[in-house]
Amino acid sequence: MSDKPVFVTKPHLPPLAEFIPYLEKIWESRILTNCGAFHQQLEDELGKYLGLEHIALFTNGTIALVTALQALRISGEVVTTPYSFVATSHSLLWNGIKPVFVDIDRNTLNLDPARIEAAITPQTTAILAVHCYGHPCDVEAIQIVADSYNLKVIYDAAHAFGVEDAQGSILRHGDLSALSFHATKVFNTFEGGAIVCPDAKSKVRIDQLKNFGHAGEVTVVAPGINGKMSEFNAALGLVQLKHLDRALAQRKRIDAAYRERLEGVKGIRCLNGAGEKVANYAYFPILVDSGYPISRDGLYDKLKEVGIHPRRYFFPLISDFPMYRGLPSARRENLPVAAQAAQQVLCLPIYPDLELSIVEEIVQLISSQ
Repeated sequence: MSDKPVFVTKPHLPPLAEFIPYLEKIWESRILTNCGAFHQQLEDELGKYLGLEHIALFTNGTIALVTALQALRISGEVVTTPYSFVATSHSLLWNGIKPVFVDIDRNTLNLDPARIEAAITPQTTAILAVHCYGHPCDVEAIQIVADSYNLKVIYDAAHAFGVEDAQGSILRHGDLSALSFHATKVFNTFEGGAIVCPDAKSKVRIDQLKNFGHAGEVTVVAPGINGKMSEFNAALGLVQLKHLDRALAQRKRIDAAYRERLEGVKGIRCLNGAGEKVANYAYFPILVDSGYPISRDGLYDKLKEVGIHPRRYFFPLISDFPMYRGLPSARRENLPVAAQAAQQVLCLPIYPDLELSIVEEIVQLISSQ
């Protein structure tokens, strides 16, 4: 095994020499923020790359989610998943909205559309779903339920950068999609995020909300927030885009190597895609079931002993944390699939420059228990 620890991910960065000219331009212009030239350029370049017309950049993905809910004037109750990073539900609490948890699909670990309708009450205003691990939700089924009850649909697409279905970007679904460009994501800007807007009018409102509600020098039209991406982050994003296709190809190669080598290991199930035409290989989750000789946590500890640091994404469930567990929808008996997945899942290391020899060693450790 490598003498250096192997973490679940490692930020992908471009050559520093390519970034320095952008820094020099920032120094020359003295424009550091407030939607400068690099900010505007990155919005344009991301639109071209993703095949989307209206993208609003943010300082991070959580502020993007909080603002998306504000932009759609969501209130009351929102149906959501317990199986995600806590930022998904925290964005609801920060807006004074009550999360209503429903169970997930056993195969995709995404929100189960068949369970949404039973959770809808007169106070329900929206559905907040997550494209977990970058695998698309059943967007058509979710939209049918939403249309039947006149609900908005917001997608937490933090994992889903670059993912496509047969018609194009998965980010075009729902009323709004929120992205994260955190250091751990397939596309990062150190820290950052974005909202994908359906039209120019929506983008204008969202741009106002992320800039304190300003609609001009002396005009404030909404109680906005400071959610703007800086020029430093935008500049890095522009350089990152030049290397992204290669990074995604390397992730694909590592994903395939894991799948080939883990096939046939009793008690280990690799999570498959959800029918995406283009995947981003953001994570490599395995599920450790009762047929495996030791528990998920036992395997987790064994790997850590030799310097391999997988993550139990997502454990505990959001609904198990103190600020949520008092909700009626957070009861474990209502969430059997999510509860089981949280006890079984282990995300193995995957990042563009992970050596295949390390993948071999990780699989050998898993296979030899």
